[in-house]
Amino acid sequence: MNVVLFYLLIKPLSYVPLPVMHRLSDALSWLLFRVFGFRKKVIMGNLERSFPEKSAEEIDRTAREYYRHLCDLVVEAVRCFSIPEAEIKRRGIIANPEVLDPFFEKQQPVILCAGHYNNWEMTATAMPMYIKHRVVGLYKPLKDQFFNQKITVSRSRFGMDMVSIRKTREFFEADHGVSIILFATDQAPSNPNRAYWTEFLNQDTAVLFGTEAYARKYNYPVVFGYIDKVKRGYYEIRFKVISEDPASLPAGAISEAHTRLLEEEIRQKPEYWLWSHRRWKHTRPEGWKLETKSATN
Repeated sequence: MNVVLFYLLIKPLSYVPLPVMHRLSDALSWLLFRVFGFRKKVIMGNLERSFPEKSAEEIDRTAREYYRHLCDLVVEAVRCFSIPEAEIKRRGIIANPEVLDPFFEKQQPVILCAGHYNNWEMTATAMPMYIKHRVVGLYKPLKDQFFNQKITVSRSRFGMDMVSIRKTREFFEADHGVSIILFATDQAPSNPNRAYWTEFLNQDTAVLFGTEAYARKYNYPVVFGYIDKVKRGYYEIRFKVISEDPASLPAGAISEAHTRLLEEEIRQKPEYWLWSHRRWKHTRPEGWKLETKSATN
């Protein structure tokens, strides 16, 4: 069934120009919000707890804008199965690739952390066209092997290498060249007892500790990626160095830094984060310390 769905619907749609696909997105977002109420309870609850200062009207407006953005992500992901190289390079720009040049000149691998904000997929897929480092994306494999293979191939079309999170340790232990390794830092950890706990968007939040753990163990410089929507279908990523020497920082400093930077990004334009994700499904274990530090400069 998935094979039929892909070759009879998804693949043909991937050749449709994005301006036309965005019209489809408009219709789909209306259906999801007004008719089906897709994950509406999760989305509204996340927004209300994150922005208690906002009125009901403001929360409702942000939710509507989020549904539109979510549907844009869907049609843009479909387009990426067949998007030409020149087009994706225009749509996923890196504003300041020179930030990474000093690390490349020293043959230093880099850890890039970012959230599921704006179109992280498109900017990551286009990244090899802009930087000198080998681009490596860590991903969680889908249960459906057919779609997992198709999506992995799509993400790799322009030079990004994909590594399953199940093989992260093996990747770091091997010779992986002068790589920039992409970590998504805003997913809910599977084990709250092994997470870093802090306040994020007014809530106790468990933060994945892998980014910091690998950065400190191998002393790889850590960079944060701000992702901005320039206009519909066009995105720009801007790099900010968190630390050039993470091994010298106290435990928790890297996790606190990238969490604060992501929070800053979300507060500016909240409609572009992934609100349909059950981010706060864990509660802080009793006696677990809650950190509220400032981002590392």
